[in-house]
Amino acid sequence: MSMRGAARRCQPERGRMAKYTPGMRYILSLDQGTTSSRAILFDREGAIAAVAQKEFRQIFPRPGWVEHDPQEIWATQFAVAAEAVTRGQASPSDIAAIGITNQRETTVVWDRETGAPVCNAIVWQDRRTAEFCDRLKAEGHEELVRSRTGLVIDAYFSGSKLAWILEHVPGARERAEAGRLAFGTVDSWLVWKLTGGKAHVTDVSNASRTMLFNIHTLSWDEDLLRLLGVPASLLPEVRSSSEVYGRTSPALGGGDWPIAGMAGDQQAALFGQMCVSPGLTKNTYGTGCFLLQNTGTQPVPSANRLVTTVGWQVGGRTEYALEGSVFIGGAVVQWLRDGLRFFDRSPEVEPLAATVPDNGGVYLVPAFAGLGAPHWDPYARGLLIGLTRGTTSGHIARAALESIAYQVNDLLEAVHGDSGIPMRELRVDGGASTNDALMQFQADLLGVPVVRPAVTETTALGAAYLAGLAVGFWGSIEELARHWKADRRFEPAMARSDAEHLRVRWREAVARAKGWIPAGGGA
Repeated sequence: MSMRGAARRCQPERGRMAKYTPGMRYILSLDQGTTSSRAILFDREGAIAAVAQKEFRQIFPRPGWVEHDPQEIWATQFAVAAEAVTRGQASPSDIAAIGITNQRETTVVWDRETGAPVCNAIVWQDRRTAEFCDRLKAEGHEELVRSRTGLVIDAYFSGSKLAWILEHVPGARERAEAGRLAFGTVDSWLVWKLTGGKAHVTDVSNASRTMLFNIHTLSWDEDLLRLLGVPASLLPEVRSSSEVYGRTSPALGGGDWPIAGMAGDQQAALFGQMCVSPGLTKNTYGTGCFLLQNTGTQPVPSANRLVTTVGWQVGGRTEYALEGSVFIGGAVVQWLRDGLRFFDRSPEVEPLAATVPDNGGVYLVPAFAGLGAPHWDPYARGLLIGLTRGTTSGHIARAALESIAYQVNDLLEAVHGDSGIPMRELRVDGGASTNDALMQFQADLLGVPVVRPAVTETTALGAAYLAGLAVGFWGSIEELARHWKADRRFEPAMARSDAEHLRVRWREAVARAKGWIPAGGGA
């Protein structure tokens, strides 16, 4: 692949299966994450044939603000796609389709004519719209938003970020109302770029994270658009999670490949983990932690401040999930590495934590961007408590790792309270799931087995599965389920009384971290 020539626009192929021949060997999965862009080639067995990854800049203009450069997102994603194809020694004719999975609520607005973003992308972690969301709640709109979207009103979701751009970027509202701008989450941005600006689409899973989408009618909600002041002309067309949305532009210098699968990263991971029956649950340990439980074809409202979200739509069947989100999961290890300089490489956190037998009474609440589910406190901030003269860097590293497991435990307790389904096991994936000590501690806290699959890149795998189903690379979900294999099961080993003591102390630490920043008092 090379970047050359002017973009020739290609026609989307909605409802029409792309031509697939048995000689095609791979699905190319584009996994656009919060801190890096990755591309992975998967073969017919769902095994990884090649992978490439590149980090990009994290931009922090003010405390509580987090931005990305959309052009850098595109450049890194394009580069790793080319690199993965080269590493896999694949020819253009070997690629059956492209699947896309992405950081979900991150918001991009660009000019339809020039393709230039009007500002940096506002990242899902960004809290600049917290006060705006407070006003919406104070005005009594929370029930409307929850009943239509399944979401709570929070700065986490895309709608308030889009409203902020329209109000604060000079000329943005006027251009939007004239139909000159396009909005999308990162999936839409990538498809736009890949198709040379022809396709402006999203799928139901990404749309369900905007706070603008009715998860019952599966359409943009006019009342919510009016509430947030969003012109409908900005919005992408909503499609299923497994169909051909368009083909890659020849101007990119690669093959004429169908883009055929798309899902937000956490829904893609749920699908990649083959949690395709009600009650099956996964947790992804990435920059944040994201726990989803499949609830079947009916949305389950939450009484425990979780969100009800669309899982995916395949073959006309829409499945839903309950979700809890932790804002700072694996990112706490990056903070130890880059902020405190405890080590040079993230994997070094495990041996450092192993230098002490326990946390020594130290608890770290990584509320650097507020607290997500089930607390939803944008005014919480990070807290390190329990320090003594005997505290070492090992204790702090251990407390950081344990904070990830505690937050996941909080989510699972809330999910169980909503669904009422006893958990038999937790399927795990994401970068931190390779940390054996963390997975064992997670099993000890939960009291149920934690199961790590043989392929932990389940986010990218889910996108590949969705694309492969659309073009006939795989024949059915049942065929895919036969590919799923466990790598290791972590069985609970801690006494339940000890686990409960730790959980109680954790809850006390969380209570002290809440509400640290007064509303309107700055971050």
